[in-house]
Amino acid sequence: MLGGLARWLRASGYDTAFRHGIDDSVIVAEALETGRMLLSSDGPMFERKVIRDGQLKALFIPQQLSRIEQLAYTVDKLSLKRLPARCMACGGELQEIPKHSVLDEAPPLAYRSCDTFFRCKRCDKLLWRGTHWQTINARLNDILKL
Repeated sequence: MLGGLARWLRASGYDTAFRHGIDDSVIVAEALETGRMLLSSDGPMFERKVIRDGQLKALFIPQQLSRIEQLAYTVDKLSLKRLPARCMACGGELQEIPKHSVLDEAPPLAYRSCDTFFRCKRCDKLLWRGTHWQTINARLNDILKL
């Protein structure tokens, strides 16, 4: 339900975990094990004892919200601040790499028009500050009031 929110939180600088089709008990166990906060739109999830008793921090995200509204809601409820962007695919930390090192890997247009490239330390994905990054950044600036 919240895969889009997970990607927006990663763009905001938060290492979020998300997998499709995972069982609720596995989600709860992993959140407890890793110390992560649970975000969900699944009402029955919040009836679990570990959440009711406060052993597992959790935030209910109303289902009717759009992805951007989910992000704004989460930012407001958790008082989130903007951090350096993370990999949108896996949430890994991004490391800036020299432009010349991606000559054979980056798309030609990206290589010609961008000066800054990054590689995810977790999944090795190559990223750059192209128009998509700029669009996401502008939207985040609006939501995070920067």
